[in-house]
Amino acid sequence: MTQLETFTTAGLEPRRKIEFWNDTACASFTPIVSDPVDLRNFNGRLTRTRFGDMRLGEVYSDAQTVRHLRAHVARTRTAMFFLQMQLEGGSINRQDGREADLGPGDFTLCDTTRPYEMQFENSNRMFVVGIPDTLLRRHLASPESVVAIPMSGSSGLSGLLSQFLRDFWTRCHDDFDPIVVPRVSRAILDLMASAYTPLPQAQSDRSSLATSHRIRIVNYIEAHLGDPDLTPMRVAEACKMTPRYLHHLFSEESETVARYILRRRLEECSRALTIPAQRGRTVTAIAFDYGFNSPTHFGRVFRARYGTTPREYRRDRVVG
Repeated sequence: MTQLETFTTAGLEPRRKIEFWNDTACASFTPIVSDPVDLRNFNGRLTRTRFGDMRLGEVYSDAQTVRHLRAHVARTRTAMFFLQMQLEGGSINRQDGREADLGPGDFTLCDTTRPYEMQFENSNRMFVVGIPDTLLRRHLASPESVVAIPMSGSSGLSGLLSQFLRDFWTRCHDDFDPIVVPRVSRAILDLMASAYTPLPQAQSDRSSLATSHRIRIVNYIEAHLGDPDLTPMRVAEACKMTPRYLHHLFSEESETVARYILRRRLEECSRALTIPAQRGRTVTAIAFDYGFNSPTHFGRVFRARYGTTPREYRRDRVVG
């Protein structure tokens, strides 16, 4: 195991902070981009090391949104899965249409071969374990089928893994004997497999095929969010499957295809409303960008999801 390295934005000028932070995070994990809520007062600290074939890191940051975009996927050299465990604060982790809301001790998986997003609304601390795709598959047959599923840190086998990882990380400040590194790595991977294998998404003999179809559906939806005619029927036709099979693929999730489309449109609108560069554009123009064709309907569904009007949301969230 290499020694721990710590990087911090403390003492940097605001305009230099984000460049340094993004460069450090990319070098430590995978290509990503950070969008701090308050760039001027943003602070981040990252401690990293390697443990055999695994990458380990503890990340402290103020409020931010982190995205691994399609452009980043194209630049990703090594396919990896990241186990992301909340130590303090909370986060919302999104991939493949799923959303994992994490509290302290909870964890989830993300896959670098597809886009994902992490949202931190307040200061937080997270522990990250990076595992090469080929290594994880020796223990968990279809890890891509269980991304962005929240795993409890307080009960069951997932709670056992959470506690093991927290204890393990506190001991990483001591140098491990190289002989024990493969054994500890194997213990972590065996516990991960034990925690995830009972999930319905990981049990089906056809989980890999179903997951690949679902990923194709989600990718089509994401690429066409701005199309006001995007409907489940249109998605089924484009993906060359029946509407019944389309809905079947979403049956293990907490929302229908139509609700997924609506949620993603609202999330993209809410993000655009908080970007300072979009201040000159009207709320209606932003709504139309993401497939809404009625300001009244947009205002109603936005309030239902966020508890406030789009204009109030923009006023309260835009910083700087």
